[in-house]
Order: sequence, then C-alpha cells, then structure tokens
Amino acid sequence: MNNARSIRFHYLLRAVILLAFALYIGHLVQQDALHYYVAPKLARWIRLCPVSLSLMALSLGLQAVLGKSSVLCDCEHRLPRSGLGSSALYSLFLLPLLLGFLLPDRALGSAAAARKGLTLSYTASESGSGAKFTPSNPYEAEFAELAGKLYGQSVIPVYPEIFSETLGAINLYKSQFEGREISVSGFLYREPQGAGQSSYAVSRFLVQCCTADATPFGILLKPGTQISLPADTWIEVRGKLHVVLYQGVETLQITPEVLTAVPEPSTPYVYTSADAAAAWEELQP
Repeated sequence: MNNARSIRFHYLLRAVILLAFALYIGHLVQQDALHYYVAPKLARWIRLCPVSLSLMALSLGLQAVLGKSSVLCDCEHRLPRSGLGSSALYSLFLLPLLLGFLLPDRALGSAAAARKGLTLSYTASESGSGAKFTPSNPYEAEFAELAGKLYGQSVIPVYPEIFSETLGAINLYKSQFEGREISVSGFLYREPQGAGQSSYAVSRFLVQCCTADATPFGILLKPGTQISLPADTWIEVRGKLHVVLYQGVETLQITPEVLTAVPEPSTPYVYTSADAAAAWEELQP
C-alpha cells in the first residue's frame, strides 16, 4: 500500500490528465475539428465531455489537497509504487494528448486507405435484369428503390449524404448502369505499387462511429488516365461507368471526361443513411 503523500501525488496527476483531456476536446470543438475524429451522432455527446471531465478533475484535486490522510487508500486499485511504473502508466495517457496537441487535424487519406484496403466492389451477387431493379432479399430493397431513382438521371450525382448507399445500389445492378454518366467527388487515391501502370480511384472514408472504424470506399478510374495531381488532392470526376475485371473481380470503373481539383469539403467523411431513398428525395433541387 502507498502512503498518503504518494496517493495525493497520484490523485493530483490524474486530475491534471483529466483536465488536459477536457482542454483538448474543448480545443477540437473551438477549432471545428471534432468531425475529423468522430461521427456527428457521437460528436454531440463528446462536446459535453469537458464538463464531466472537469468535474472529475476537480473532485480528485480536492481529495488530494483537502482529503484526510486516514481515508486516502489505494486498496481497490493499487497505484504504481515505483517511478518507472508511474511513468509507464501515465505515458499511455500523456503521449496521445501530446500528439493530439502537436499534430495537425486533418482527414484520413491515401495512406490510411492503403493500409485498410480500398473497397471498390461489393461481394453480393448482381440482381435483376434490364432496367428492372428487383431485390433478391429484404436487405436489398432499399438499394433497389434507390437504383430505380438513380437510373432515371441523365447524369447520376453521388451525394455525400448517401455516398456508400449510392455506390452500393450501382454495384448491385452494375450491368444496368453500364455506359451511364456519373458525377462524384472525393480524394484522389493512388494504389501503391512498385512498377507498372498506376491505378487511381476517387474515394471517401465511411465512418460509423469514429475514424478507428473508417472504411475507404471508391470508384476506380480507367487505367492510363493522365493525372498530374498528387495523391489526396480532392477532385470531382464526371464520366461514363463501365464494368471491368479488376484483380479477378467485376468492378465499376469511370472513364473520366472531366476531372478537376476542388477544395476539401468541410466534412470530408461520409456516413450511413437510415433511409437512402427518402434522403435522395430530400436532396433533389
């Protein structure tokens, strides 16, 4: 068991760490950078964390300064007894904080997409025929309804609000969308490879909860497309869709007609929609 003086020190140090986390979250909120790390549905609760963390830090600080030595105890959770043990324990919290304050806040890009593996095609088998979009199971009903709405467009817009659902609907009925024109924006992904022709894709990260679960989605650009822009440049691509065999899998590919650099959007990630077909109607001008 640690003595009262040692316990007071640990309490104070923990209070400082909690307060530092509160300040860091407050910093992200002030800089409007919270969306780089968590989804909007979670961000509203994260914004409240500085209040609770500050109260917890205040409680620990008061116990450290004003608490009676006779009631200070580490019986339930043993505190480190050595300086090395304390350094190892608290560095687990201080190092992420230090990196958070020092490193710039920015969206995930090609490097993260390469590590996670860019998703270019769904594994589900193609359904329907002609211009009819018939779901083969209840899960595909939403995609079928959205595909019907997309098919009627002269140029298919891929809205960020239903990015993954739009790609899912088109992938599910890819033969029906052969030769159709599409407009999509995202960051330029360049597939890392040692030699040979470079492969590019226009991509977005789908975030469910936070960036730890982010999944990169994208559409392949036709090999041989001359692109002088560096990887991670945000681009808007307009061109025709084609079904090609890529690494042994039928995959959608865009033959670009127009490819231009655009500013990075204020919200670079995309999120799932509870009802993509209804969201589509709301997004129509």
